[in-house]
Amino acid sequence: MKRLLVLFLLCNLTFGFSQDEELERLTIQLAYQNPDSIKVNTSLNIIKYLFEDKQYSKALKFVNESEKLAKDIDYKKGLANIILYKAKIHTQEGNIHKAIDYFKTAKVLFSNIEDSISVAQIDSNLGIIEIKNGNYKDGLAHALAAINELEKRELYDDLSKNYQSLAKAYDTAGNTEKAIAFNIKKLNVDKKSNSIAGLIETNKELGYLYLKKEKYNLAINYFESALGYASSKDHNLRAQILPHLGNAYLKNNDYRTATRYLAESININRRLDNKNEILIALNSLGELNLKQNRLRTAEAQLLEASNLSRVTHNDQELLRNYQLMKILDSTNGKFDNAFVWQGEYYRLKEKIDSKKIDKDPIKEVDTIEEAMIEVNALLQPSELSNNSISRKKFDKFKLIFYALLAAFAVVLTFFVLLFVKRKNRLKYTKQLEAQNKKIELQNEAILEQSKHLENINKVKDKLFSIVSHDLKDTLTSTKGFIDLLKEGQLSQDEFQTLLPELSENANNASLLLFNLLNWSKSQMQSLEPEPSLFDIKEVFLEKVKLMDQKLESKGITLLDNTLCDFVFADRSMVEIVIQNLLANAVKFCNHGDSISISNQINSDKSILSISDTGVGISKENQEKLFGNNTFSTRGTNKEKGTGLGLTICRELVELNQGRIWVESTLNLGSTFYIELPKNKTNNLTKPLEETPQPSYSEHFHLHKSQ
Repeated sequence: MKRLLVLFLLCNLTFGFSQDEELERLTIQLAYQNPDSIKVNTSLNIIKYLFEDKQYSKALKFVNESEKLAKDIDYKKGLANIILYKAKIHTQEGNIHKAIDYFKTAKVLFSNIEDSISVAQIDSNLGIIEIKNGNYKDGLAHALAAINELEKRELYDDLSKNYQSLAKAYDTAGNTEKAIAFNIKKLNVDKKSNSIAGLIETNKELGYLYLKKEKYNLAINYFESALGYASSKDHNLRAQILPHLGNAYLKNNDYRTATRYLAESININRRLDNKNEILIALNSLGELNLKQNRLRTAEAQLLEASNLSRVTHNDQELLRNYQLMKILDSTNGKFDNAFVWQGEYYRLKEKIDSKKIDKDPIKEVDTIEEAMIEVNALLQPSELSNNSISRKKFDKFKLIFYALLAAFAVVLTFFVLLFVKRKNRLKYTKQLEAQNKKIELQNEAILEQSKHLENINKVKDKLFSIVSHDLKDTLTSTKGFIDLLKEGQLSQDEFQTLLPELSENANNASLLLFNLLNWSKSQMQSLEPEPSLFDIKEVFLEKVKLMDQKLESKGITLLDNTLCDFVFADRSMVEIVIQNLLANAVKFCNHGDSISISNQINSDKSILSISDTGVGISKENQEKLFGNNTFSTRGTNKEKGTGLGLTICRELVELNQGRIWVESTLNLGSTFYIELPKNKTNNLTKPLEETPQPSYSEHFHLHKSQ
């Protein structure tokens, strides 16, 4: 006992200046107490302070001295608590085997004094340790045995840890439903104890589990709940969750939200150098762009993901990458490459499946009763060995054992032969499946080519139809004028009178042919934009000069409100669009009307507008303007059109990652808007459907009163 007092006094001198007042008071009090149960309890309080302060070595010295005193005075409750602290200290120091032994000793001591709460807490600790170390059967038995008492006493912290370990065990065993059930129990307990850290972790785990079960709405809800409980500055948590949240939105076909979360995920994880999360986000972005037919972007992202999956040894994401690369090459018509990716996919899948088979299966324990029955069953052999049984019964047991062993050998031989036969059959089946898949890919390619040829034939028929009607009429009229002039049937005055009409016919034929060529080229998918930076004001000035004669002949006033502003697009395509829209504005204006050209300057996009105070467009006809079918009406001077101009405009604007739309009121006029990117980043990375179509009528629209 003198050693214990000296140890306490030394600790008082060493830590008197650093420990709080309560620890100092207990140390002084301990030095003057008699060697009885009160002294043991005081020692336990000091051990508790040292344990919470993570001073495990010093706490263990107090434990050893206090254990001797508790044994000397036969203080069972104190001894049980001391052994429990010894188990906790060894757990923190990583001495798992010693910790388990001390936990079991403490459990026996608490059982002897009928302390059911402490027994339950020890079972919970044993369950957590055993499950963490892969001993799932014993871990489940201990954890399940603790639940009733912990729930009855509302020990929320212990329950939360217990439910978490059970959920982890069932998830490892492949029983996702039970893993979800225990995580939901943990979530309810964390809410009652208002554990923010617990709520974040549990919502995140439920998100992973529901994503695995392909219940994407539930996965999204739990992931967003986890982010909601966390601080917005918790970049590490966002880095972990965002790749999976973006993937859930992708699987739920919400491409806009998926793009936002996946882009943010890439940025955060590249800063933090989280290669595994970058890999998941890249695979998801590749799949997203593949679904939206942005094949070049998808290919770049999937190739980067393929390299990362090998660096991180993430076989599951590599398996997903192989599947996406197969789809990409099939879509691009590279069927030999697609077949190679398919072969890699099946080889890796077989490797992953074989690893799952090699692992020892985890036996599910559905109830506490089953767990305890299994534990008791494991104890029966030792109990039998302690009983005095007769020689006759032993011999009978021995005979049964050998008979069972022989039966087991026969059954094992049968299963080995069955396994070999099944493996050969599976190999043959896989070869057949590979051949069938190759044939299927070839058939899909033939079908796709047939559809492409059918579309080209439709374009050809439409082209011939327009040429045979509109272009033929225009050329025939022009030829008639020329023949009359050649035969001398027109006087000079008559020729001068008809010359404007002849010029108009030639212009119409030229514009018609120009539109036909561009439209047919875009329909046959050979039109590729070559974007560059250029001043949009220059384009407006060039195209207005071409329209001067028409504007003067119809008495139309042009109001130029354009400003110098650069856009990033294919200049020739933009020129085609502006020329078509100016021609349309002139076509549908009456004498004395006006046309206004404008552009709005902002940081990332440029908005162009061409307004007129002409006849306007009805609501019904507005819906037909940008369709794939030709639609045309005559101008104010009975001018003809091909019905292709606005279709070409739409296709050329969209090829440059832009948008085109119209606002019009019948008999008041029309305004056509074009939105184009101003830099390379906007041009390449922002999908068309991400930005809602705004209304700019109050800035640009011209009314008849002007």
